[in-house]
Amino acid sequence: MAKGDQYIFIFLHIIAWIIFVGLSIEAGGLIVNFFFSLYNPELIPNLYQKLDLTEMYNRSTWAFFSMYSFILVISILKACLFYILIMLLSKMDLSKPFSPFVSGHITKISYYTFSVGILSFGARQTANTLLHKGYNISSLNQFWADSQAYIIMAAVVYVIAAIFKKGVDLQNENDLTV
Repeated sequence: MAKGDQYIFIFLHIIAWIIFVGLSIEAGGLIVNFFFSLYNPELIPNLYQKLDLTEMYNRSTWAFFSMYSFILVISILKACLFYILIMLLSKMDLSKPFSPFVSGHITKISYYTFSVGILSFGARQTANTLLHKGYNISSLNQFWADSQAYIIMAAVVYVIAAIFKKGVDLQNENDLTV
């Protein structure tokens, strides 16, 4: 592999770590927000993203818990997605990229990406239903604005995973032939 390609690979690994740390901080902040909104709602304006859903909680606890569940699960899944990517980048042998490890991790990435997309889409539909019932959801749209992008990205990554799986099969067959 060329020296320039190695530098690009190292740069992408660093970027993946930065994104993972940012998503982990976001997920942790949202979890803290959730517990403070239940036990001490007066502190919410001082917390992360000032996500104040007390009005929703006062009107309907079902709506509050469903929206917060979507937010928390989506943010945790995004952090897990980048953790799997970091594990892939850390242990991938670029001289022999077609391995069961790489194929399996790319498949996992496609599943996590699809899960984020589907949950984001479901959350957006649920939020639109709540909007029609008079709830203020303007602060929530940022958490699932990119649902279609995740679904399309999952399809692309799944195709790449299928190619890698076929490459692993061909490589194993070739090793057995020689």
